Amino acid sequence: MTGTHDPLRIVAWGTYDLGKPRVRILLRGLRENGVDVLECHRNIWQGVEDKSQVSGWRQRARIIGNWLLAYPALIWCYLRAPRHDAILIPYLGQLDILILWPLAKLRRRTLILDAFLSLYNTVVEDRRLVGKHNPIAWLLFAWEWLACRAADIILVDTNAHGRYFVATFGVAPKRIQRVFVGVEPEHFHANREPPQSNRTRPVHVLFYGQFIPLHGIETVVRAAKLSEHDNIAWHLIGSGQEAQSIRSLINELAPSNLDWEPWVAYHELLARIRAADICLGIFGATEKAARVIPNKVFQIIASGKPLITADTTASRELLEHEPDIQLVPVADPSALRLAVLNSQAAHHGGMAALRRQILPAAVTHPLHALLAQLALRPRNRVAG
Repeated sequence: MTGTHDPLRIVAWGTYDLGKPRVRILLRGLRENGVDVLECHRNIWQGVEDKSQVSGWRQRARIIGNWLLAYPALIWCYLRAPRHDAILIPYLGQLDILILWPLAKLRRRTLILDAFLSLYNTVVEDRRLVGKHNPIAWLLFAWEWLACRAADIILVDTNAHGRYFVATFGVAPKRIQRVFVGVEPEHFHANREPPQSNRTRPVHVLFYGQFIPLHGIETVVRAAKLSEHDNIAWHLIGSGQEAQSIRSLINELAPSNLDWEPWVAYHELLARIRAADICLGIFGATEKAARVIPNKVFQIIASGKPLITADTTASRELLEHEPDIQLVPVADPSALRLAVLNSQAAHHGGMAALRRQILPAAVTHPLHALLAQLALRPRNRVAG
């Protein structure tokens, strides 16, 4: 048990993907809250942006091999770890937690899994990469169900996602802790210069992200087509699972006011956001889309740009009552077009308070408070 003046200490353990902002923000936020974070980590995901798109036996065999080879070193690292209050298994940790579970139980340490999002839901229900009756789907469900049983605390990005874990995997609600995704302020921050109004040029609307079902990119393309005569220019940045179908839709509709760039580097996104008048979130009609607030929404807010995104259960957890944010019906191109017209590149310069709420220390503060409570308990396990 932590002494009165001892800092909280956790071990971050596993093959977590440091290429994901979620992971970096989580570890950074805990440190900024005064938590001593010891890392036992092996990087097996370098160069893999979209795990669902891993293909070919060579690439799969390499990742599986690296995964298996990482565990002896990780276990040895944990066995040598000094006294700590809890173990954090960052994303993607559904297998990692099963490996460490027996050792954590022996040391009576609290196991925290950053589920972030459901692996089963992503692969089977949202992206539909395998059918629900496929044995792979059954395996994924059983795997995630067991990972949830191993965890004492499960971190999710929204309360809506927490309810999914409760309903789907039977997780006790008291074991769920929301930690918003947050933002890296050195990469995304508001411009101190006031925006320059120029009504003669088109309103520049930006969408960027992976082309996956929850993003609802078809809605953006159709909204662009509807607004060909509205002095609006639409710009897409990204690629992914639905790239081919989006390309076919663009070829079919041929919107004259839309262009598409395959990708830009992470460090270049701020310049692209600042060049836009309005930035877009997500518009998909999938159940997962209703449960998430994606990285880019936080990045756009931190950059101080007007945002239009879908009106969902998750978005209302954070985004209501902001004059620079418009929530529109999901999968509705007409509503998206009207929102852009209503905005007309107007910029109220607000969201200062919201920007403070999404900094790493702020989004991880509830987790820090929970860790502090656990450190005061005689037994470092969470019942239920």
